[in-house]
Amino acid sequence: MQFQSDIHRRTFLGRSGLNVGAAALSSLLAGDAFAAPHDLQRQVDVGMIRPLHHPPRAKAVIFLCLAGGPSHLETFDHKPVLTEQDGKAMPESITAGQPIAQLQGKKLLCLGPRKPFRRFGECGTEISEHFTQLGSLADRFTIIRSMVAEQINHDPAHTFMNCGTALSGRPSMGAWVTYGLGSEADDLPGFVVMTSKLGRNPQPIAARQWHSGFLPGQFQGVEFSTSGSPVHYVQNPAGVSDVHQRDVIQTVAALEQHRLTAIYDPDVATRIRQYELAFRMQTSVPQLADLSGETAETLALYGAEPGKATVGTNCLMARRLVERGVRFVHLYHSDWDHHSGIDRFMGEICPPTDQAAAALLTDLDRRGLLDETLVIIGGEFGRTPMGQGKEKQIGRDHHIQGFSTVLAGGGIQGGMTYGSTDDFGYHAVENIVHVRDLHATMLHLLGIDHNRFSVEYQGLDTKLTGVEPAAPVYDLFS
Repeated sequence: MQFQSDIHRRTFLGRSGLNVGAAALSSLLAGDAFAAPHDLQRQVDVGMIRPLHHPPRAKAVIFLCLAGGPSHLETFDHKPVLTEQDGKAMPESITAGQPIAQLQGKKLLCLGPRKPFRRFGECGTEISEHFTQLGSLADRFTIIRSMVAEQINHDPAHTFMNCGTALSGRPSMGAWVTYGLGSEADDLPGFVVMTSKLGRNPQPIAARQWHSGFLPGQFQGVEFSTSGSPVHYVQNPAGVSDVHQRDVIQTVAALEQHRLTAIYDPDVATRIRQYELAFRMQTSVPQLADLSGETAETLALYGAEPGKATVGTNCLMARRLVERGVRFVHLYHSDWDHHSGIDRFMGEICPPTDQAAAALLTDLDRRGLLDETLVIIGGEFGRTPMGQGKEKQIGRDHHIQGFSTVLAGGGIQGGMTYGSTDDFGYHAVENIVHVRDLHATMLHLLGIDHNRFSVEYQGLDTKLTGVEPAAPVYDLFS
């Protein structure tokens, strides 16, 4: 790696008298911070896409990921025919040749929705009684009922949803967005990740789901915690004052800057930038995590519990983050993998999720942030219309041929459903929306043409939306 850096083209030119050295140290915080070379610094501050490809509708994204695969049949996709066929054999014409996870080769019986649906809002959208609070806001969001994915097991499905490919090591959507647009937060990362869990065994979420891949390292997600220290290893060690910490950072940065002028290694520029950001976060993160300034009404609205990593607390933190200019907030809420006990576990996990999601939309709206914040609510796939297990322990298997996702704010119409699955909730049959189309839609709302947003990697112009056809779903836009 040292040898490769030393013979870098820019290094050769720099040592040949053309002087491509980096910028000098600048001020830290109040005016004495160090800066990376101008072009690398520009990637962080204003993004690589300037000007934007078209006027944006959204400035930030909050993705509430219901990790494990929530059942569309118990949430947002009402199937009366499936209710009528409960306990009967699933027609082979529907399932023949289809990929199934744990039910492959087993007798397939229809399992009707486990919770009643009713109409909400002036739009009359049918939503499960598991989500009555979110349902009360039906006129403010759109439900896509025709999502399809490609990976039927959790880890590759998460990777595909987050990175546009099942290949490990590719940039996550949050990294792509912050790379393209930069961040408006000077003292917080542009891409923040938080996790919460409730109910059955949590669905494992690997840190590579928010990695920067082949993009510069400063664009990877930074994991925040709502319990304990918000960010590990940011605070000064015991006995180290801010003055001493600043001195250490400036000294290390000066050494890194010297190396940067010699070899122009982007990884060195990343380290310099992250030293600066970490120092600033020592002040900004405790202020962010301190919820004492929130009203009792707001805390109750979310069901937030300060100091606890709950979905309510994390959704409130997401609002606070986008208020401060963070570009992408990814909230992973685990435990939606209901192969068994779906009645019990949905009964546990849906109420706080319903409350938190409704509170997030309500709070963003009343603060004037919803119009410029795209909110996405959904999982990596859905669940089968066939049952798995028996009686009180019955559940549903993984399903990728048709499931639901909720979109709100950021240029999305309200009071709308888009696409549909068949009468059994198995196949998406109308206005099918692939995960790549969802990514293209998100980028379009942010002012980015996904076809013009690529990075050369291993000889290819690599995109979040990949090489297969993808397109924004313009019908969703207000």
